[in-house]
Amino acid sequence: MVAVAGRVVVVTGGRRGLGAALVDEVLARGAAKVYATARSAYVDGRPRVVTVPLEVRSAESVAALAEVAADAEIVFNNAGVLHPAPLLTGDVERAVETFDVNVLGPLRVARAFAPVLAANGGGALVNMHSVLSWLAGAGAYGASKAAAWSLTNSLRLELAPQHTHVVGVHAGFIDTDMVSALDQNKAKPADVAARIVDGLEAGAAEVLADDVSVAVKAALSGPVEHLTFPTA
Repeated sequence: MVAVAGRVVVVTGGRRGLGAALVDEVLARGAAKVYATARSAYVDGRPRVVTVPLEVRSAESVAALAEVAADAEIVFNNAGVLHPAPLLTGDVERAVETFDVNVLGPLRVARAFAPVLAANGGGALVNMHSVLSWLAGAGAYGASKAAAWSLTNSLRLELAPQHTHVVGVHAGFIDTDMVSALDQNKAKPADVAARIVDGLEAGAAEVLADDVSVAVKAALSGPVEHLTFPTA
């Protein structure tokens, strides 16, 4: 189990949406310091928050973050993009960007912070997936989140010898700017953030952050043709 109180935390994509809610949540639980990142520099006036620009597509940018946050003990891989276009007719470059940000981005962060976490006692790595990791019909985004789920499960094994706890998080639609145009039921970012940190502190390997994720996970043993994102 990894308690947040007194720990140094990194939250990628921490400027808005779920990332901002995670920053608020870990601060409320007593985190000693939070490094919060965004693609461009920004200001957060809270004394325990250190803002850092980060481009997860750049190994150099990720390495610079790991150098600045050399005291990190918990890392939340939250940064991501959503380009909901069909695989056959959508822009291929957008699909490439989706995989670069949603799959290779968390891998770059994990590789850069693995030695940092090891040096600081092991700590934890928390990766954000999606209920769309398990559902067809979300184009490159869903495919990227399925790949991220597999990535997390392998990282869990590889990081176990250094006592780094790895958590994978699945959630449905969260009420953020990323999905503001979608007409779907959405969870509050603060509620999802609280469930994520609850799971981390309870020692969970996987967090199903809402009821839809629980239901879809239970359906994985059924026919694959039933695992389809409802578009209407």
